[in-house]
Amino acid sequence: MDIWDKNKRSEVMALVRGKNTKPEVIVRKYLFSQGFRYRVNVKTLPGKPDIVLPKYNAVIFVHGCFWHGHQIKGVYHRRFPVSNAEFWRNKIKNNSNRDIQNQEQLKEIGWRVFVIWECELSSKEKRENAFNNLVGILKKT
Repeated sequence: MDIWDKNKRSEVMALVRGKNTKPEVIVRKYLFSQGFRYRVNVKTLPGKPDIVLPKYNAVIFVHGCFWHGHQIKGVYHRRFPVSNAEFWRNKIKNNSNRDIQNQEQLKEIGWRVFVIWECELSSKEKRENAFNNLVGILKKT
């Protein structure tokens, strides 16, 4: 049972953005400041990656921990909603499965795939660590 009626739920869900989210913008600003040039949400690639770096043959997905079912040591990083729990479990499971399928397809056609989780951007220290790892790998090519 949902806490809101159908119209209110629709209104709330319409506010959830699918692109140009705050985590995506943080990653893009950092990459640009480091001299990386990229394309955004390329529709011709599987999964429409958030960031595409053609020069480095790399794509980056910036995943929200809730929406993409981020697990740390086998435990979900974010709690599932209590209302309509089965729907949300299936929704997030399907999202995770689709993510894996898209990443495999990208690798098969020669792309290097990176995933940055929302929680990796939650503090300055975590953000710097994630960015340093990413840039280090990208610049090795």
